[in-house]
Amino acid sequence: MTAIDVARIEDEWLEADAHGGFASGTVGTMRTRRYQALLLAATQPPAGRVVLVNGIEAWVEIGGDRFALTMQHYAPDVLYPDARASLVSFDTAPWPTWRHRVGDAETVVAEVFVAKESGETVLRWRLDAAQRPESATLHVRPLLSGRDYHALHRENPAFCFDATTDGERVHWRPYADLPAIGATANGAYRHAPDWYRNFAYARERERGLDFIEDLATPGVFTFDLTAREAVMVLHADIAADAVPHEADALTYASRLAARESERRTAFASRLARSADAYVVNRKQGRTIIAGFPWFTDWGRDTFISMRGLLIASGRHQDAASILLEWTDALSQGMLPNRFPDSGGQPEYNSVDASLWFVIAVHDYLATGHALAATASRLQRAVDTILEGYAGGTRFHIAADDDGLLRAGVPGVQLTWMDAKAGDWVVTPRIGKPVEVQALWINALAIASAWNPRWQTLCARARQSFAARFVDSETHALYDVVDADHEAGKLDRSIRPNQIFAVGGLPFALVEGDIARAVLDEVEAHLLTPLGLRTLAPSDPAYRPRYAGGVLERDGAYHQGTVWPWLMGPFVEAWLRVHGAAGVRERFLAPLEAHLDHDGLDHLSEVADGDAPHTPGGAPFQAWSLAELLRIEMLLGAA
Repeated sequence: MTAIDVARIEDEWLEADAHGGFASGTVGTMRTRRYQALLLAATQPPAGRVVLVNGIEAWVEIGGDRFALTMQHYAPDVLYPDARASLVSFDTAPWPTWRHRVGDAETVVAEVFVAKESGETVLRWRLDAAQRPESATLHVRPLLSGRDYHALHRENPAFCFDATTDGERVHWRPYADLPAIGATANGAYRHAPDWYRNFAYARERERGLDFIEDLATPGVFTFDLTAREAVMVLHADIAADAVPHEADALTYASRLAARESERRTAFASRLARSADAYVVNRKQGRTIIAGFPWFTDWGRDTFISMRGLLIASGRHQDAASILLEWTDALSQGMLPNRFPDSGGQPEYNSVDASLWFVIAVHDYLATGHALAATASRLQRAVDTILEGYAGGTRFHIAADDDGLLRAGVPGVQLTWMDAKAGDWVVTPRIGKPVEVQALWINALAIASAWNPRWQTLCARARQSFAARFVDSETHALYDVVDADHEAGKLDRSIRPNQIFAVGGLPFALVEGDIARAVLDEVEAHLLTPLGLRTLAPSDPAYRPRYAGGVLERDGAYHQGTVWPWLMGPFVEAWLRVHGAAGVRERFLAPLEAHLDHDGLDHLSEVADGDAPHTPGGAPFQAWSLAELLRIEMLLGAA
């Protein structure tokens, strides 16, 4: 057996629970992010996330020889122990599974999965050998913290190492204000408190952030692998989610594995199985996590993502639950774009989140699965949004005399291009942004189906769009008209937002030669294998790389950085203009290949504008995966 390709060892895996918590790590087992952990729980689903068990140190002793099953990265740049030579394979199906060569004819198989509903993390090890050795002893040392998932942990005297044991169960409570940590294992526990210092997280260092952490280890578990497989079940003692272990550790872990295996095989495809990670509980309903590891649920992301993750995937009940849950947050015709992680008032700082809600309602109602009461409630919510927007609401959002929607005030980022560093709004796009008009006119057309009141305004807005947004030279579309609320001022930046006038929404606003001109301009300047650039490379403001510290990354976020989710509207536009021939091979194959790299089984948030288009941002992004699912649905219907 040969060692695994070293280029793969920093690829990342994800195991998400149903409450906003998750486990994640790398193929090589060393942590590269502060967010990677084996037990990361959401104490206020889906927020209030805390890291409890960061990782483990695991090794096997056979015949006096010691073989490492995990690696750690220490500052300044030390990989110890180095288990790369013994790691021979890794797979994510049905869950993350490693195979380590530990002797002349022996292999240890290690697995980790999260039980979706209970949020427990299950670790399993077994010896795979034609002839079992006389002895094979597994040692596992948990590495604990107890911190907010955005923070880092350092050695301190307040950490409590005390352990409470009860048969196969061990409990620790490092800090009184955080949940206790439970470990149920079929091995012997020996209390041996210590600190492991100066873990280094490479991805955090690349992001210009603090990247050094100290972790506490309370003791060591020992297992006899020649007698049976070893198991450890980790859980957070959160009252609402605590699950009593009514059986011995091995039986209980086997029961969880059987239940999880059955649940996962029920999904129709790899994409559908991955999509399930983003669908979690909130209050009495459901919601969608925008991305892992650092996002929670955001309005805009939720409504864009649910079209592929839920509606196109046939999860109609979840779609209804989420849409209904969000209607309770309506205020002045607006839906919030974000609920703060720490609680407090929702943030109503988006012009398009409410309009994307209308699009999601349209797609859901079109399935024919809505009960009459649900449909009526959603339609009333849509009318409330349009009334607020037409009459005027926060941030100078209102229908103008030409029927188009104006929006924006200095210092506030309202469109999806929402990067802001301090007081610097990188792409303010104040005025009448092109994709906002596409969303607005679509919303008016959708509501006109049940409320004739909107028909006149829809017709006026559509006529104004045709008259005001087409560039007489290129026949493509301006990015913003009446920029900065100055009548006639135009923003001619070549950006992907114009694609929404052709694809990505239920109703196209332009057809024929203009649609082809839009598609041609986007293809020529913005198309990459992983999505669309946010600005043409010929623009002086173009940033080729999404890298560096916070200021550098925010400055590049929508100034050339590639977004995979934009491939959805682009491909739909292509289907409307050119048809389906060659689409899968040309546009989908690179995205499908990306499923095997970086965030495994998922698609990244962004990528560099310049080749080789290195992925960046969150490695697991909901709307990136959702739009691939939606494209697959469109192609299936083509």
